[in-house]
Parts: sequence; structure tokens; C-alpha cells
Amino acid sequence: MSRAPGAAKIHVLIADDHALVRDGIRKILSLGDSIEVAGEVTTAAEVLAYLKEASVDLLLLDLLMPGSNGVDLIERVVAAHPKLPVLVLTMHADPHIARRALEAGAAGYLTKDISPELLIEAVQQVAAGRSFVDPALSAALIRSEKPAQAPLEQLSARERQVLVALVRGDTLVEIATQLNVAANTVSTYKARLMEKLGQESLSDLVRYALRNGLVD
Repeated sequence: MSRAPGAAKIHVLIADDHALVRDGIRKILSLGDSIEVAGEVTTAAEVLAYLKEASVDLLLLDLLMPGSNGVDLIERVVAAHPKLPVLVLTMHADPHIARRALEAGAAGYLTKDISPELLIEAVQQVAAGRSFVDPALSAALIRSEKPAQAPLEQLSARERQVLVALVRGDTLVEIATQLNVAANTVSTYKARLMEKLGQESLSDLVRYALRNGLVD
């Protein structure tokens, strides 16, 4: 799902449930010669369905999408399409929300009061493999940096769900059914858990979780 080398256009999927906002974004992006809107979706389910069927170079995502928590949706997209850059465009200027989105895998974060020129620049930068954060938020993000987290605090809500199920002895297929995701997505979560918690096998991960009280 990454941009093909030498591609003339950056194909963008706009995910926002407000028609007026999508119309404004589309008009702004049309000002950039290298950008083309490939599609528009209005719910989390539509985001996932579209990406399953079509290839784009960048997902421009509003955090407040019907059907899913925004950070959870970012995690699901990144797990299923690890090479697809996600650029958040939201009304939320809270640095803590921005940090959560970036930690979930977003490559960029913008608020909706930015200039058209900055939006175009951000799309170009993120599509090229670089990160981009709203300049107005950069200083606040630095100030909000936290000290090293305890093991449980490192995990997202979805990673905790997977960890609990693994400790319970559920298979990847069973977990996938419970969470309504693909089995390979669960496998990605398991790999992330082992990496974050420094464990080399599933049995090590289960023992670590029980020993450290990460699950009840």
C-alpha cells in the first residue's frame, strides 16, 4: 500500500464523516499538482473495506470516525497495511491526543485550522516517508513527553485484549473471531507484544504477563 516509485500522483483516501469538510479538503488537495483524491469514506468500516480492495498512497484520517475510536482505527490500519502512511487531520489540538495517535502508528498529525499550503506540504512529506506534525503542536508535544512507562502502560487497549486472550490460551483464529479482525492482524499484535515486553516466544510472553500481573 506504499507509493510506487516514480508515481506521478499521490493518491489520497479522505476519511471524514462531514461532507462539507471532505469537499473543502478535496478542493485544497486539487491545488497540489502531485496530489489526487482516490476516494472518500465516512466510517471506520468503510476505511477498512476500501483499503482491503484498493491501493492508495496515503490515508488522510479524521479521528472522530463513526464506528471506532480514532486511535484504535489507526492501530488496525497500520497492522493490516504497515506500509500505508496515515496522516491525521482533526479538530483536536490536545498534545496528549496527538501523542496517542502518533504512538499508534500515525505518520503525521494536523489540526483543521491549518493553512491549505500546510496541508498540501504535510501530504507530500508523509507520502514521501517522512513524519509531519502541526508546527503549532510540536513544542507542546515535547513538553508533554512522559518518563519511561511501566510495561502495562506501554500497551494499547487492543494489545491488552490480545494479551489477555493469549494468556487464557485462545488461538490466533479464536482471538481474531472475538475481535472481528483477520488472524494475521492478531499475529501482528502478538509480535508487537513480544517486542514491547522483550519476550522471544509465546510461552515467555504468557509467563511474563502472569509474573508481572499484567493480566488478572
